[in-house]
This record gives sequence, structure tokens and C-alpha cells, in this order.
Amino acid sequence: MKFVAWLLTNAVALSVAAWMLDGISFKGADWEAKLVPVALVSLILTIVTMFVAPVVKFLSFPFIILTIGLFLLVINAAMLLLTAWIADKADVGFHVDGFWNAFFGALIITLVGSLINAVILEDD
Repeated sequence: MKFVAWLLTNAVALSVAAWMLDGISFKGADWEAKLVPVALVSLILTIVTMFVAPVVKFLSFPFIILTIGLFLLVINAAMLLLTAWIADKADVGFHVDGFWNAFFGALIITLVGSLINAVILEDD
């Protein structure tokens, strides 16, 4: 059940990031055409976050400590760029224009995801 909640949270957060930033986009004319790409990119982001991000965070632990945790923002941006690259290879219809859009997109995704977890998905 937690995996489904994580997927839905990522889908909402990705949609908010794409809505707020011009450099993050989904292919499709209207919102109905974008539902499948949003769901697939949410799945890709969830898998990347579950398997790749912990390894990268472990290997970059000295940089995280040295920068007092700010390097985590760079790692999150890299995970979003990796998600966009995988989505591009799979022809899903998701695009991120450059590092700074990924950086601010990852920041938005993190904030929206945290807000959803705090408000809606309260832990028991």
C-alpha cells in the first residue's frame, strides 16, 4: 500500500512541478492525454528513488556532511534528470530542460511530497 501512496504522491508532485516550471513538460495536448505519461514517469521516479538514490547518497555521504545536507538537493536534481533520461529512452513523453530546471523541479517535488505526506498520508 505504501508503494501505491508513493506513486500517487510522486504523480501529484511531478504534475505540480511541470505546471510551475516551463522547463519540465509532459507530451500531450490536454490533461487527459497526459495521464498515462504522468503515471509512467511517476513509476520511473519511484523506482529510481527506491534503488538508485540510496546508493548515490551512500557514496556521496562525505559531500552531504561537508555541505550540511545541501548536496542532497543536487542528488535529487540528478535523480530527476535520470528519470527524464529513462523516460526519453522509453519514449514516455517527459522532458526536463537542463540542471536548473531539474534542481527547482526536485525542490518542488520534495516540498509537495512532504506536504502531502504530512497532511494526507499521516503515519499510524
